[in-house]
Amino acid sequence: MRLSRYFLPVLKENPSEAQIVSHRLMLRAGMIKQASAGIYSWLPLGFKVLRKIENIVHEEQQRAGHMPMLMPTIQSADLWRESGRYDAYGAEMLRIKDRHDRDMLFTPTAEELITDIFRAHVGSYKDLPMTMYQIQWKFRDEIRPRFGVMRGREFLMKDGYNFDLTKEDALHSYNRHLVSYLRTYERMGLQAIPMRADSGPIGGDNTHEFLVLADTGESEVFYDSAVTDLTFGDREIDYDSVEQCAGVMDEFTNLYARTDETHDAALFDAIPEERRRVARGIEVGQIFYFGTKYSEALSAVVQGPDGKQSPVHMGSHGIGVSRLLGAIIEASHDDKGIIWPEGVTPFHCGIVNLKQGDDEADAACDALYKSLTALGLEPLYDDRNERAGGKFATMDLIGLPWRITVGPRGLKNGVVELTSRRTGESEELPPEAAVQKIAEIYAAL
Repeated sequence: MRLSRYFLPVLKENPSEAQIVSHRLMLRAGMIKQASAGIYSWLPLGFKVLRKIENIVHEEQQRAGHMPMLMPTIQSADLWRESGRYDAYGAEMLRIKDRHDRDMLFTPTAEELITDIFRAHVGSYKDLPMTMYQIQWKFRDEIRPRFGVMRGREFLMKDGYNFDLTKEDALHSYNRHLVSYLRTYERMGLQAIPMRADSGPIGGDNTHEFLVLADTGESEVFYDSAVTDLTFGDREIDYDSVEQCAGVMDEFTNLYARTDETHDAALFDAIPEERRRVARGIEVGQIFYFGTKYSEALSAVVQGPDGKQSPVHMGSHGIGVSRLLGAIIEASHDDKGIIWPEGVTPFHCGIVNLKQGDDEADAACDALYKSLTALGLEPLYDDRNERAGGKFATMDLIGLPWRITVGPRGLKNGVVELTSRRTGESEELPPEAAVQKIAEIYAAL
């Protein structure tokens, strides 16, 4: 993609309405535009990152054996009345009527709808276990939407639902989701700590939130600093193994880590003082086991091996896909702009031509662009007739992890400059070597 042909409406000044870094930088980098309070249009750069995040979520869900599907954004109120949640959910639910005066709602979550699908088609324990998920837009009518995509009213969310014969089977599903989430967040360059949390309107006794530590987080969190030393890494896990998944669950949840809703001062004080931490965190996902709450209310039953009918055990598991953009920026930025981790960057590197119109510089940039593209990488070539300072400022603002700078002086010596956005370190390399290094960096992912 050439920047002269790309829609990238960057802003030089900080928008007055933006209170936190991620909102400010997403507006300045031309990633989003507010359509109304808490609702945003996703412009090309923002949409590109959104799709990168969505693809990682899809890959890790399917690696864990979960089946993708898609449910509507508009639901009938009848199902919610059947479960008892229609009136209990609160004002966050957007309730509407269709032209036939039927009560409808814009989906805030989909436990009722997925349970209705299950009960219509599954009647035997032989079809279990089963986990289905979707990535779909949701709407919750926040009373004070703020912080950009971090607390918007419309948001993109992955929501998954497991159906199991027994509590033990459902808890394995719970553990399996925790493992898949750890892999998902680390691929995005995030450390998301699973913390004991409150179930809220979804219900259930077992629930963990995944929080990214950030000063702008909406939750106060209390944790043992040793949890920040834990990484999942590239270990291989058999998702069908109860023992392996339970082992990861124990490893990542045995140390104290809780949100303010479930904080236990006595347990916290038992941690060695030098390891006690109080901070703020951004919620980027949550897993729930809620047993037979919905299956009993909606008569989602299967015939067991003993021939008797029993309600299935369920859980739901969410990842805030659009919210993750804000969380990544909050965790990875500097005073110049965004610093994208390689796993979610909109473009793999930027190419900056210091002397647009110079035959040799233009040819070298075109060759770099073609070489990177031929390797399956996506470069963003700044071919605008702008000053070098403005080009560097744009690249720093939008945060591509690597930049190749091409100028007549370097080309005389047969080199270009390769710069890391995260460290600011640069090295001069022959163009072919710069391409090879970038290809090796992304191949390692």
